[in-house]
Amino acid sequence: MAEPVLAVSDSHSDGEKSTTVVVDTDKPYPTEEEFATLPKVPGHIPWTSWTVALVEFAERFSYYGTTAVFVNFIQRPLPDGSSTGAGKIIQKSGALGMGQRASTGLVMFNSFWSYVTPLAGAYFADQFFGRYLTIQYSICFALVGHCILIISAIPPVIVNPNAAIGVFAVGLIIMGLGTGGFKSNISPLIAEQYKDERPYVRVNKNGKKEIVDPAVTTARIYLYFYLLINIGSLTGSLAMVYAEHYVGFWLSYLLPTMIFCICPIVLFICKKYYVHSPPTGSVMGKAAKLIGLAFRGKWSINPRTTIKNFKHPDFWERVKPSNIAAADRPVWMTFDDAWVDEVRRGLLACKVFLWYPLYWLAYNQMTGNLVSQANTMALNGVPNDIINNLNPIFIIIVIPIMDFLVYPGLRKAGINFTPIKKISFGFFLSSLAMVSATVTQYYIYKLSPCGSNINARMDTEDCSAPFTVWVQVFPYGLVGLSEVMASITKLEYAYTKAPKNMRSTVQALALLTSALSSALSQALVGLSEDPLLVWNYGSVAVIALFGGIGFWLTFRRADRDEDRLNNLQESNWAPGTDSDVESREGAQVQTVDVKGGEKSAM
Repeated sequence: MAEPVLAVSDSHSDGEKSTTVVVDTDKPYPTEEEFATLPKVPGHIPWTSWTVALVEFAERFSYYGTTAVFVNFIQRPLPDGSSTGAGKIIQKSGALGMGQRASTGLVMFNSFWSYVTPLAGAYFADQFFGRYLTIQYSICFALVGHCILIISAIPPVIVNPNAAIGVFAVGLIIMGLGTGGFKSNISPLIAEQYKDERPYVRVNKNGKKEIVDPAVTTARIYLYFYLLINIGSLTGSLAMVYAEHYVGFWLSYLLPTMIFCICPIVLFICKKYYVHSPPTGSVMGKAAKLIGLAFRGKWSINPRTTIKNFKHPDFWERVKPSNIAAADRPVWMTFDDAWVDEVRRGLLACKVFLWYPLYWLAYNQMTGNLVSQANTMALNGVPNDIINNLNPIFIIIVIPIMDFLVYPGLRKAGINFTPIKKISFGFFLSSLAMVSATVTQYYIYKLSPCGSNINARMDTEDCSAPFTVWVQVFPYGLVGLSEVMASITKLEYAYTKAPKNMRSTVQALALLTSALSSALSQALVGLSEDPLLVWNYGSVAVIALFGGIGFWLTFRRADRDEDRLNNLQESNWAPGTDSDVESREGAQVQTVDVKGGEKSAM
């Protein structure tokens, strides 16, 4: 059976433009009426996608298992008589004794670094090595970093905090390089294993027509991709926290390294079955030149004029190759009109991502301040750095409910719960999570015997607030639900809106928003200590709320274009050949108008 790909190309003549489409008649493309009336359902997730999800599980197990113990490793001193950092629950586990501000700063740096380096990973994947090889090289870097972290925690090193922090910092930097190269490429790799790139109509087992929509399939793939991420996070964090408390930090760094070794093995075994994306050479440079050409002459000292120019209908039309005379066309403009539309769509995704740093500010509280907050409440034998596993537990429970009940129910009810709506809802949920953390912190200060100076005195006094640590189910649970809305949708949006030959790059730009958020978090580090923690959580709650309002007001009209953007005519440009390629073998060729309806057979 031929693949259901509609290969599109625009004529570059000065006469009337036409669009040719390669149609797979076994999987008919929906008409406008069918788009408006038939339900959209996901297609079958290929088994190769599940193997990529397994690789992601192992990588996230290793990453979160390692980082779960960072706060205690950095913040608290070695327990009395310990050479491994293990407190045996009787004492607080620790190693370097650098305090909460230092631990928050280093945890934020690790997050920042791990989300900046995906840009380098995307560059090498799209330009030189392709996604598969870049992932394998990145795994090698990450393994070296993990091994160095193990060295920082072995007894001869950990007893000397000045030496341990130096080794720890080197391991952190090298591990971040590998993590970044891995993250920007594993997300596109899992989705591109699904081969149907255009929606088609089928008759289900009940005899009713429905549309198998690649966008809905991609959303489902990323739901389970995120499910495996959180299973890895949960199991890694739980196991390593107990290893930290009962054995020592060296075991908390060793076990994740061993699990991480699963990644290259699975990828190697399945290599011949994967859909591979070869490097595309000069694509990023040409995209930058195209964007520069579109913006040329559109700037004004009057901001209103500039905005008006950017929104003009011919802003992108005038830089399409078919609208530029051959004699005036730049030598680098070897792509077709459809690729210009794809770049335009990719820029829309990047505009959406610009709001995410405000969302991640709330998420980042889970990896530092909320862990420390747990330590100031009644733990009743539960390690303080195990409570944050409420977040992945909640996500693991919610994802199947959303996939089997909520999303199908909304589709049957005719409610189009678009990515823009999901992201907006995610912002508001994260704000609500920080409101709950603010209230909790207020009562910690109010009810603790040590008042608002609790962290400075708790090493020598019993300063715990007299209520259970499990009240943190509210911030962790609400952030988890917000991730299902906003974080998963970000992965989906980056993949479906990016040009096919720039998916790693757009995914890296989406990840960069987490790095920018970590940089913004550094501005709040001054609030990450007593007696200012109420202001810390309250400020983040307000920022997330205004971020959600601003995001919705900016993109609320984008919902109407969702189907059109997901089903743009696909570019035939083959990067590296400097020519447009049309493939029509084994298919019926038709001419269609810009709305996708048939005009005439060729």
